[in-house]
Amino acid sequence: MEDFGGIMETLCAPRWQDRKPGLDRMAALLALLGDPQKQLRFVHITGTNGKGSTAAMLAAVLTAAGYSTGLFTSPHLRRYNERIRVDGREISDGELSALLEEVRPLLARLGEKPSQFELLTALGLLYFQRKGCDLAVLEVGMGGRLDPTNVIPSPEAAVITAVGLDHTAYLGTTVPQVAGEKAGIIKPGCEVILSHQNREVLDVVAARCADTGARLTVTAPEALTVTAHSLDGQRFSYRDRQDLRIALLGPYQTQNASAALDAADALRRRGWTIPEEALRRGLASASWPGRFEVLQRRPDLIVDGAHNPNGAAALADCLRTCLPNRPVTFVMGVMADKDSAGMLDLMAPLARSFVTVTPDSSRALDAAALAADIRSRFGLTVRDAGTVEDGVALALSDAGPEDAVCVFGSLYQVGTVRAMFGRE
Repeated sequence: MEDFGGIMETLCAPRWQDRKPGLDRMAALLALLGDPQKQLRFVHITGTNGKGSTAAMLAAVLTAAGYSTGLFTSPHLRRYNERIRVDGREISDGELSALLEEVRPLLARLGEKPSQFELLTALGLLYFQRKGCDLAVLEVGMGGRLDPTNVIPSPEAAVITAVGLDHTAYLGTTVPQVAGEKAGIIKPGCEVILSHQNREVLDVVAARCADTGARLTVTAPEALTVTAHSLDGQRFSYRDRQDLRIALLGPYQTQNASAALDAADALRRRGWTIPEEALRRGLASASWPGRFEVLQRRPDLIVDGAHNPNGAAALADCLRTCLPNRPVTFVMGVMADKDSAGMLDLMAPLARSFVTVTPDSSRALDAAALAADIRSRFGLTVRDAGTVEDGVALALSDAGPEDAVCVFGSLYQVGTVRAMFGRE
């Protein structure tokens, strides 16, 4: 919506970092709205990487099973509407405007302005309640324990995907500290699904489950077999299910699908009816834009939202699997507060060359500074294109039909690149 961003700027704190972490503002705002979260049932999803695509797959399965399903994710790529969906459909401009106008006069009764994410979370919960959603799949914004989404009651299931270091100023400087924050979404009596990972994460999550009486299921990578993959999708088997299909690409997406499958089975244990055919159909139909998304063939153009070393490692794995032995021209733009050096360590070995860009954000690292760093550390050919649009055009201009171009480094540029190729 054209003026929604401006309205949000007026109503909300300029940046979420300007607000002290905590749930009090969120609880106060929801109380003014009649506490819609208390009339809903949830699957709550956190993690450092993979939480969005896991949420999208599980929501698609629940919709295919006939449940009215809300899906709340962040950030958006082009429009705020993307964050709030019911049965795969974005909230309309009119619905979003109407909710905002309803909530606007109530904000004066709060002690301090909410952050933008807090207000969007409240609008999403109110929308799901008004639409009569049977279940809402809720992705955290950051962390878990103090994330605004954590005002919800004990969820049907809490899902924790891959955990690594990110937002260290807020979540902690060690993996166990970050895992502790993520495990804060676990509440008494809920089902917990944890993507299999290192022991220090497992120990933190298991301890939290023991404290809250929550049942823990850890995904089983040894029971996962990928039987076919291409740029058109993947087929795999998991546990006792054979010949499953997803359109999402990359080895990590079958791991995320494993978490979604285990979550669906956990919901079945709690009495939710999810027919096997609906589970398969939902998985196959799920989409998650901007995550190893192929926008063009010959030359292949891929856009990925990887913006930290964990995400870059997953992207590198995807490239080796899906484009073996093909040097890549990378179009890279990053935020200044991200670990660009860690990402470059992983991507440089796969690079033919780099084109650096400056994403449209006040937090962005200047493309010229990024280019200088790449030249000095790796001695690779680097061109500074300035804008994202110019960077993509430059990389494609000298790419042959068998070449590959990959745009990565920040979610802030994904929407821009998708729009260049008619993906809205």
